[in-house]
Amino acid sequence: MSENQGKLYLCATPIGNLEDITMRVLRVLQEVDLIAAEDTRNSIRLLNHFDIHTPLTSYHEYNKIEKAYVLIEEMKKGKDIALITDAGTPGISDPGEDLVRLCYENGVEVTSLPGACACVTALTLSGLSTRRFCFEAFLPSDKKEKQEVLEELKDETRTIIIYEAPHRLVRTLKELLETLGDRRMTVLRELTKKHETAFTTTLSEAVAYYEAEAPRGECVLVLEGRSRQQMKEESQAAWKEMDIEEHMQKYLDQGMDKKEAMKQVAKDRGVGKRDVYRELVDRDKA
Repeated sequence: MSENQGKLYLCATPIGNLEDITMRVLRVLQEVDLIAAEDTRNSIRLLNHFDIHTPLTSYHEYNKIEKAYVLIEEMKKGKDIALITDAGTPGISDPGEDLVRLCYENGVEVTSLPGACACVTALTLSGLSTRRFCFEAFLPSDKKEKQEVLEELKDETRTIIIYEAPHRLVRTLKELLETLGDRRMTVLRELTKKHETAFTTTLSEAVAYYEAEAPRGECVLVLEGRSRQQMKEESQAAWKEMDIEEHMQKYLDQGMDKKEAMKQVAKDRGVGKRDVYRELVDRDKA
């Protein structure tokens, strides 16, 4: 890496309230040689508001690879470039991740200036568990791929965060309800703005509400993860429907010895190993 090379700055911009931009981001946007923006028409309003006159260039989903190499060449020549998205932190559910990857592959330094991020803001406002969570962004548009993702989320025990556009919201809520079952959730809109809302509800109630009340604006859906205790109880109930000898044979066929198999059967059924042994002995005597 040359000492005279430029650097890529990932600059978080406000997701609503303009006061959420950081002083560091404002300074960097003024000092860099070029700002790459997802939508220059949107970004110019932000820059004008803060009286920033750094040149803009477009970097979006449809030119992300070709334009990335152009930007990398400029940085190799010594130019510093800031990357901004329409709102929030670049690289999160947008083409910025490709530019970052290609910068590393080409020996260009990258740094990230933290700031607003819709998924984290929504999570903290949701009232649901924040200790562990998974972020899915927008679900795939392809029907088959979407169903595969939903099936993966079915047994997800962490809090789930999903983005959705208003015209697809009801359909997505119905698909989530059908695949994941009813559960607690929060629908968040207009984050950091004057009319910010956090609608704590359930999937079934949300479907009924938005079928009657047309949604407006992009939403963040935060859903509670599946209960580990519920999963355990359902698993035990399923095993108990199986004959205990068949259950044992399942593990013996996998190469376990009798002692290991008995231990696993007891764990599956939520009983003690002695209970399994006693039942097997009683069946042999019968």
